[in-house]
Amino acid sequence: MCFSRTGSISDGFSKKVLTLCVIYDDSRILLGMKKRGFGAGRWNGFGGKIKDGETIEVAALRELEEEVGLIPRDMKKRGVVTFVYNDDQTAMEVHIFSVTLFDGEPQESDEMLPKWFARNEIPFDQMWPDDRYWLPLFLAGKNFKGEFIFSDKDTIIDYSVTEL
Repeated sequence: MCFSRTGSISDGFSKKVLTLCVIYDDSRILLGMKKRGFGAGRWNGFGGKIKDGETIEVAALRELEEEVGLIPRDMKKRGVVTFVYNDDQTAMEVHIFSVTLFDGEPQESDEMLPKWFARNEIPFDQMWPDDRYWLPLFLAGKNFKGEFIFSDKDTIIDYSVTEL
């Protein structure tokens, strides 16, 4: 279900700003199996928290190198997705970047196990439920913004995704 409203679903919540880098080419996408922490057991892009004094872009670069050992050559901001969980008073604002050119080879870290997937074999059933709504737009080269309300970590109760 898509909705339209004035304001944002995250109005009135404190906000945690995070990064996410999605690496892909014409035929495949690189995802990481999260080994520990928030999202453990799910395939995802690479990213995380912003440290004090970092810009969003610098944090995205750092997280990509720490989690999978890659240095992007063409990182581009493509979207922002905000998540609200009914049991949490903090909204997560995730800035999403594309990477199609990079230096290095994907390496396993203590946090992520990287694996390439064919674009027609993306494991949506082992990813965050919201990914199936915004990732196709992303892979089609579109910029977007999204907002998702979850009742728990697996159930979306309301959402909006808008192409920009």
